[in-house]
This record gives sequence, structure tokens and C-alpha cells, in this order.
Amino acid sequence: IRTKGEAGTGNIVEAVRHMRAVQGGIRKLQVLLEEELIAEAKKLGAPFKLVMEIHNTGKLPVVNFAAGGIATPADAALMMQLGAEGVFVGSGIFKSSDPPAMAKAIVKATTHYQDPAIIAEVSKGLGAAMPGLDIKAIPQQELLATRGG
Repeated sequence: IRTKGEAGTGNIVEAVRHMRAVQGGIRKLQVLLEEELIAEAKKLGAPFKLVMEIHNTGKLPVVNFAAGGIATPADAALMMQLGAEGVFVGSGIFKSSDPPAMAKAIVKATTHYQDPAIIAEVSKGLGAAMPGLDIKAIPQQELLATRGG
């Protein structure tokens, strides 16, 4: 699955909100008793076996990618720290002033997301990141993150 930040904005806020919601849902399942998990599975419309697996492992049984709004190495590292297992980056690379350098830096930051020194080092000399957009300024019908449920 992928978290839904607002693609093409360089604004990480919505991706962070969605990742926190997903991780919060996982944590909620982890603390429930088995009897409560049965009721929660019904409420979610999810198979009990799946809910129990998430309860036991503390993670989804699929890779959780972060996408939308990631524009810098620090953004990518943040999403990994919040629980993403990978990131998709498009506009954040191609709308930067040096796409090849930005791509390389984001890969390194994603790989070494727990090492602030590496994240700081790969963030040096990249030039300008893509300009960030205020999501509130985008008309509702043009938002991508609200599509697909």
C-alpha cells in the first residue's frame, strides 16, 4: 500500500498525517485483547486472520510505501522514521534544481534514515528543492490524495 500525501506539491504534511493514522491503527490493534479483535475485525470489515496477524507482528502484511509530497532527503528519512518501508518520489526529484543529485541524496537518506549525520551530509549542496505548494490553495476537485478512497 502507499500513504497518500498530495503528489506534486512538495508538501509532506498530508503524507505524515496519513502515515501516523496508519501506524496508529496498527498500534490500536496491538493492544486489543483477542475478544476485542473479533469485534474490531467486524467493524473494519477485515478478515479476523489479517487483524490477528497485524496484532501479532505490529505491521501490515504488505510493504507500506510513502508517496506524495516528498521533496527532500529529510522528507524521505522522516517518512521512514514514521514507519514507511520505502518511498516513491517523482516531482520532488524532477522539479528540483539538480534531479540526479537529489535522487542520489534521497536514496541515501532513505537507506540511512536513522543516521542524522548522513542525512545532513547528503542534503548539502543540492541546490533548490522543488517549490512547496500550500495544499489549502489547491481547489478540492484538483487534489489527488482524496481520490481512490
